[in-house]
Amino acid sequence: MRETKLGGRIASGDRAAALTLTLGLAAASWVLAIRQMNGMDMGVATELGSFASFVPLWVSMMAAMMLPSAAPAMLRHAHASARARALPLFVVSYLAVWILAGVAVYATYQPHGTAVAGAIAIAAGVYELTPLKHYFRRRCRESVRSGFEFGRYCVGSSIGLMLMLLALGVMSITWMAVIAVLVVAQKLLPAKAAIDVPLALSVIGLGALILIAPSSVPGLTPPM
Repeated sequence: MRETKLGGRIASGDRAAALTLTLGLAAASWVLAIRQMNGMDMGVATELGSFASFVPLWVSMMAAMMLPSAAPAMLRHAHASARARALPLFVVSYLAVWILAGVAVYATYQPHGTAVAGAIAIAAGVYELTPLKHYFRRRCRESVRSGFEFGRYCVGSSIGLMLMLLALGVMSITWMAVIAVLVVAQKLLPAKAAIDVPLALSVIGLGALILIAPSSVPGLTPPM
C-alpha cells in the first residue's frame, strides 16, 4: 500500500484503500467461514473437531465477525501514527488476541445440554448490564496504542455475546450472524440504556426460555 503523509496525516486515498481492504477481508472471511462450517452445526451438541482444523476455522470466523467493527479503530490508529503500514500490524495483532481466545475456547469447550446453554445465555445477559462490560465497551470506542490493546478491550466487551455463540451453537451460521451484528452495533454506536437494557433483558429471557422450553428455540438441539 502506498504510504502518503499530508500534514502528518495519511492521505484520504490511503484511508479509503485501507478501509476497502479491511472490509473486503471480512467479506472473504464470511464466505470462507460459511464453507468451512457447512454441515458442522449440531446446536448444543456441536463438536469442534481437531485443533488443526479448528484454528483456521476460528480465524476466519473472527475475521468475519470482528473486522468490520474494528475498522474505525484501525483508521484512528493509522491516523495517529501517520503511517499506512501501521494498519496491517494492527489487524494482525488484533486478530492474534482473538486467536488466543480461540485456544482457550478449544481447551475448555465441551458439547453440552440445553440447561447449560440456558444458564450461559442468562449469565451473558447479566454481564451486558455490568460496569465491567460498559468499561470495555467504552474503551473499544477510544484510541489505542496497538491492536493487542484494542483486542483485549474488545474481548472484554464481547465476551458475553461470544459465550452465547458457544452455548447456542458455535458452528451455527445464523447465530454467528446475529452475534456479529450485535458486536458491530455495540462498537460503533454509543451506549444507550433505552437500547442496551432491553437487549440484555431479551438475552436473559432467551436463556430462561431455553431452560423452560428448549424445543421452542430452533436449531438448539440436533435433528433426530
